[in-house]
Amino acid sequence: MPLQVSDYSWQQTKTAVFLSLPLKGVCVRDTDVFCTENYLKVNFPPFLFEAFLYAPIDDESSKAKIGNDTIVFTLYKKEAAMWETLSVTGVDKETMQRIREKSILQAQERAKEATEAKAAAKREDQKYALSVMMKIEEEERKKIEDMKENERIKATKELEAWKEYQRKAEEHKKIQREEKLCQKEKQIKEERKKLKYKSLTRNSASRNLAPKGRNSENIFTEKLKEDSIPAPRSVGSIKINFTPRVFPTALRESQVAEEEEWLHKQAEARRAMNTDIAELCDLKEEEKNPEWLKDKGNKLFATENYLAAINAYNLAIRLNNKMPLLYLNRAACHLKLKNLHKAIEDSSKALELLMPPVTDNANARMKAHVRRGTAFCQLELYVEGILFS
Repeated sequence: MPLQVSDYSWQQTKTAVFLSLPLKGVCVRDTDVFCTENYLKVNFPPFLFEAFLYAPIDDESSKAKIGNDTIVFTLYKKEAAMWETLSVTGVDKETMQRIREKSILQAQERAKEATEAKAAAKREDQKYALSVMMKIEEEERKKIEDMKENERIKATKELEAWKEYQRKAEEHKKIQREEKLCQKEKQIKEERKKLKYKSLTRNSASRNLAPKGRNSENIFTEKLKEDSIPAPRSVGSIKINFTPRVFPTALRESQVAEEEEWLHKQAEARRAMNTDIAELCDLKEEEKNPEWLKDKGNKLFATENYLAAINAYNLAIRLNNKMPLLYLNRAACHLKLKNLHKAIEDSSKALELLMPPVTDNANARMKAHVRRGTAFCQLELYVEGILFS
């Protein structure tokens, strides 16, 4: 049985009650305080203090201060009035038990409400934090999208500027070709005029040559001969041999200058050979031929041995870096191996070597555009895939 504490002191005002309770040498850690609006209990084994308060108090604002082996309570009254006693008198055990149970239930309900309020506050805090994070992520995403859009606009402008530059360069080349053709036509006309003048001079000289002697005609006869129409030329035939055309292009769509430039580049590419390679001495005679290496790479590609095909094309390019089909075929190998950036580089290099655009290299240019566009699309650079293909 706990020992009931009765040596306490208390004072009051109309609004508060001040209660002083000695701890009797008990450690503060072992002290348990329980307070509701009608009930106050302090348990510090083996002692027990219990008070059934005279009137209700505001237990939420009431205070307890422990120090100097004493607990001092400040209990604020709900109604301003003076109490006759601290604890009600003449209360039987059943009433006391009912008050205790009621106080415990009230404390449990308040604890439950406090827990629910704390959980609700925590949920609100989490919700607010989540909304803030979503807002930050949305701002970051928008910022990234703006940067991508700006880069796309910038790339588009640069591409348009490059196209405009290329168009002006093509126009300038076309104007230069037209000027050269005009100059050639003028030279041909002048040469024809000179030839015609020479032929007329020879004819007039032959007419002026006549035999002079006793039977020569008089001055009037000579003047009549000078005014007479010269005799027609003798009939003859001229045989002309035309050089056969390489490309079956219609005359109205003729690209003679571009076709001649392409044939000249092809001839130079066949002659271009790099002999400053240390490995040449270890190679067989056929392995030093870029065409043989190209055919070898094509056979390896057909058997899906893409790495070996790339090695064959690499050696062929080292021997001759002017053949566009080597870059074009190596781009196909890189595309199969998902080396997308290298595929773009080789396709672009092939397109550079496949200039000027003529009918003979149209198929190869088409393949280069397709492979470069495929690589861009697999890199998810769809705008570049459209613009550069």
